[in-house]
Amino acid sequence: MKSNKGVLQKAVTYTGFASFLAAIGCLVLLYLRRNDAGWDDLVSASLMASSFFFASVGFVLIVIGKCDLPSFKVNM
Repeated sequence: MKSNKGVLQKAVTYTGFASFLAAIGCLVLLYLRRNDAGWDDLVSASLMASSFFFASVGFVLIVIGKCDLPSFKVNM
């Protein structure tokens, strides 16, 4: 079965992978900052929340990009 992925669906897949990279970047920054500020700092909490957000968005976007969507073109 041939997969007809459009340009936007491919872009969503790449954006999902970029979101996973952003989540990894937030975790790296959190690891580097943990000795300076500790776990109870506001910046540490926001980095943890950002990494969770980016990982969740990345998962959803990759699932959307991998599924086989039907064509929504109107034939007249």
